[in-house]
Amino acid sequence: QVQLVESGGGLVQTGESLRLSCTASGSIFRINTMSWYRQAPGKQRELVAYKTESGITHVAESVKGRFSISRDNAKNTVSLQMNSLKPEDTAVYYCSAVGVITEHSYGAEYWGKGTLVTVSS
Repeated sequence: QVQLVESGGGLVQTGESLRLSCTASGSIFRINTMSWYRQAPGKQRELVAYKTESGITHVAESVKGRFSISRDNAKNTVSLQMNSLKPEDTAVYYCSAVGVITEHSYGAEYWGKGTLVTVSS
């Protein structure tokens, strides 16, 4: 059974930084893509950033220049460094793993339960 656990959320003020981390555990051989999504109150979940196993990276325009994603393939972890935070970044941030290969499954998708980031003005 694969589990994704996020950490690092919290309450910060405008302009401050936070670093979110996500660790995937289980009998994992490989993970194709690890991503961060967020969902603000009353809004749809949106992609923030992703990084593939080969290193291809995408960051949403809304956070480009402020957020960066990093990944440790050997440890099955992905992090999101968030700088210059704004009130509109307030959301629950979710970690996602796509194309997960384990001894029992091939290509499955998994989600974490999310971590809340609140940016006060």
